[in-house]
Amino acid sequence: MLIYQAPDHLVVLANDQKSYRIALTLDTIFGAEHPERVVTTALAAGVPAPLPPTLRAPIQSQEVWAAGVTYLRSRTARMEESKDTAGGTFYDKVYHAERPELFFKSTPHRVAAPGEPVHIRRDSKWNVPEPELTLAINSRGRIFGYTIGNDMSSRDIEGENALYLPQAKVYDRSAALGPCLLLSGEPLPATTEITIEIRRNTRPAFRGTVAISQIKRTFPSLAEFLFRDNSFPHGCYLMTGTGIVPPDDFTLRSGDEIHITIPPIGTLINRVA
Repeated sequence: MLIYQAPDHLVVLANDQKSYRIALTLDTIFGAEHPERVVTTALAAGVPAPLPPTLRAPIQSQEVWAAGVTYLRSRTARMEESKDTAGGTFYDKVYHAERPELFFKSTPHRVAAPGEPVHIRRDSKWNVPEPELTLAINSRGRIFGYTIGNDMSSRDIEGENALYLPQAKVYDRSAALGPCLLLSGEPLPATTEITIEIRRNTRPAFRGTVAISQIKRTFPSLAEFLFRDNSFPHGCYLMTGTGIVPPDDFTLRSGDEIHITIPPIGTLINRVA
């Protein structure tokens, strides 16, 4: 099932490929012990409705967190951008460590919806999107769904000093989620691919694809570390890292259009402000 957030209600695209408006909120779903059962029950009383023409990000009160250096390509890129500082060794060590890198990414009001602009920092000269499979985790720490995330990053700021990571990662519209929430109690197949295409003046400027089988860590392990001594009454989202990094001579420009596709979730599209 796919859950779409309209401006004032939720619409579910059910397994019969029919869409229904349901009387639930995302906070109720994320707070439930068994979100799938809650949504299935609501569907029984659902009203047929079209998919909303305008989508909000599938988020209400959920925090957005992120995992870093979970793919070999990400580890290599982080070491390259920090090669002139002592920080490069940090990324190599965390890639091989038992404890993952986890960091806070965004509050709901900073998240860009499908079709909304994402931002690049005014004090940065090297900015990239990071396409990431994003876990939907309920208040009890159980993964129950997935969406697409864009972890916008200022590589020059992060590379200058590892302590600048929050400034490189956390600012207004530095995250995007959507276009919907895939409700699934089953893990996605390891062959599932994440594809990004960045279009500049309507022409492809960069394209990359990676299978989630390339991630080093398991998703339940990432969720377990996140919930250690942390509580999320309304659940949370966890971006799982990127295995696609544009070349070092690439940086986003205003007007670029970012397309991130993960089947069967769909495609998240955002333009750079």
